[in-house]
Amino acid sequence: MNLIPVNSSDLSAVGYDPNTQQLEILFNSGGVYLYQGVSAGEYQGLMNAGSKGRYFHAFIKQHPFFKIR
Repeated sequence: MNLIPVNSSDLSAVGYDPNTQQLEILFNSGGVYLYQGVSAGEYQGLMNAGSKGRYFHAFIKQHPFFKIR
């Protein structure tokens, strides 16, 4: 999955696969997590959000996830 760098105090880069509805996030802390069942609209909302960290906590964090590294 290609990760796109983002400007955020929490997130470093974000990638999305619309076919599987999986969102990969590289956090500034170094952790990489994969969130499942994320709609294309939620991904676009994250990428367009003024505060990506705030959007993540409000809309993405509740999705099932697992740590990649």
